[in-house]
Amino acid sequence: MASKDKPAIVSGAGWIGDFAGKLVNGLIERGCSLEQIHSLVTSEGKIAMGKFIDGVAEYLRNAGNLFRLVVDYNQSLAEMIVRGKYDWVNFDISEKHFPVARRGTDELELQLVHLNRALSSDEVLRELEKLGLRPATLPELLAFGAAYKEEQRKYPIVALGSVWLGGFGRRDVAYLCGGASERYLDLDWFGHDWGLGWRFAAVRNFLYFTGHAF
Repeated sequence: MASKDKPAIVSGAGWIGDFAGKLVNGLIERGCSLEQIHSLVTSEGKIAMGKFIDGVAEYLRNAGNLFRLVVDYNQSLAEMIVRGKYDWVNFDISEKHFPVARRGTDELELQLVHLNRALSSDEVLRELEKLGLRPATLPELLAFGAAYKEEQRKYPIVALGSVWLGGFGRRDVAYLCGGASERYLDLDWFGHDWGLGWRFAAVRNFLYFTGHAF
C-alpha cells in the first residue's frame, strides 16, 4: 500500500536502486572514478552534490523545452539557412558577417529558456551562466530552425552566442520568429532589453559542475 505522504511511485522504491546503479555506471562511462563519485556523498563533497542536484533539477524542470540537434558544420551558412525554408531572411545574415570556422558535426541538446521578465543581453547571459548554460551560436540556432520549424511561430527565439559588429559599432544577433503563415530569420540589436515573451536558445555548459567536463 502506498504511504499517505508519498506517491505510489516513490513508495514502491525498488526502482531507486536501479536508478542509482544507472547513475553510477553513467558517470563511470564518462570518465569519473569511483572515488570522485563517492566524494559526492561525503561532507567534503556537499557543495559539489548541491550543484549536481541543482543541475538535474533544472534539467527536469525544463525537459519540455529541450530539443536534440545535429549541427552539420560541413555546410556553408547559406546551406544551413536554405535547410530552414524561411519565408524571409535578413540579407546581413551571411558568411561574411557570421563566419563558420568549425568543421564536422556536433550532437547536442538545445534548451529554450524563458526568463519571463525584461532583461538586457548581459543580464540574460548572467542568468544563463547561473543555470549552467551558454548562449547558442548561429549555426546551432539554424539547426534548430530546420529541425523544429513550428517552434518559432509560438514565440521569438534569439541566439546570443554569435554577434556581428556592424556599422557604427552596432552589435546584432540573429533570431527566429513568425506567425501562422510565415517564418522569419532576422537580426536584432544586442544592446536593447528583451521583453517578456522572448526565448533564449542555450546549450548545457558541461564545465558547470566541476570546472572541467566529466
